[in-house]
Amino acid sequence: MGKYIIRRLITAIPTLIAISIVLFAIVSLAPGDPLAQFAADPRVPEEVKANIRKQLGLSDPLPVQYAKWAKSMATGQWGTSFQSRSNVRTLVWQRLPATLFVLGSAFVLSLIIAIPIGILSAIRQYSIFDQIATIFAYIGNALPTFVSGLFLIIIFGVKLKWFPFIYRSNIDQTGIAGVLEHIRQAALPIAVLTLFQTAGLMRYTRASMLEAIRQDYVRTARAKGLRENKVLTGHAMRNALIPVVTIVALQIPGIFGGAVVTEQIFRVPGMGSLLISAITNKDTPVIMAVTFIFAVLVVLCNLLADVVYGLLDPRIKYS
Repeated sequence: MGKYIIRRLITAIPTLIAISIVLFAIVSLAPGDPLAQFAADPRVPEEVKANIRKQLGLSDPLPVQYAKWAKSMATGQWGTSFQSRSNVRTLVWQRLPATLFVLGSAFVLSLIIAIPIGILSAIRQYSIFDQIATIFAYIGNALPTFVSGLFLIIIFGVKLKWFPFIYRSNIDQTGIAGVLEHIRQAALPIAVLTLFQTAGLMRYTRASMLEAIRQDYVRTARAKGLRENKVLTGHAMRNALIPVVTIVALQIPGIFGGAVVTEQIFRVPGMGSLLISAITNKDTPVIMAVTFIFAVLVVLCNLLADVVYGLLDPRIKYS
């Protein structure tokens, strides 16, 4: 297993390099200018504009710009933002805690809710519980995050006034009161992301469990006289979770993509809002850093899924 993981990590390097080249080309060739505010100001002399472009490296050829960016990423500096002139790594670390708190809470809640409900829906197929769960899954899949977010804002933020709909990171309270206030601030965005993730994952779990309980090995286990709980947990559920692992692993990077919209709705000062701001201003170092982090997550999550396969299914051997 250890050799397999090392081999996969080594083969991931050229993949990430290719992804970074494509991302850099797309960002660099996209319309827009990071110095548009200076270009539109007639009071700024042309010499000053040219000097600023030279200092930022915008006058260099694209291969040179990419080489400078790759060197800064490899050395852990991550470059300098065109807009704020701050270190990109510092900007990312400032925004990361809010994103991890909201997305991590939503992801854990979706797993806790979706997998048990999906399994129970498959076991009790066509029951009232299954029908309610299926309707919930359809509604969750049909509503985009910006629609469900607006609904929750109107109901719980405006009408009932239970939760704030603008996320504030600068909370004055400390101790238990501060923790509770942070949870209250993040309640609505966490609820939106949990609803969206739970709906899809629950449908996959239900379909996978339905397929597993109809297999011959499950019938054989029942014919041997095993208890139903043992048949479901030891045979059907373990095999049903194998394809679910793929969905869960691939959902982790997708969560960050969904957070871009959700963070804009609730003004969460996280990675999503940082990316939107960077795209608006064509802040290439920030865009590249955030999108490259997403790419690394995709590669690592695929590797994690393969490792979990071997733990769930003893027939899978990595040599």
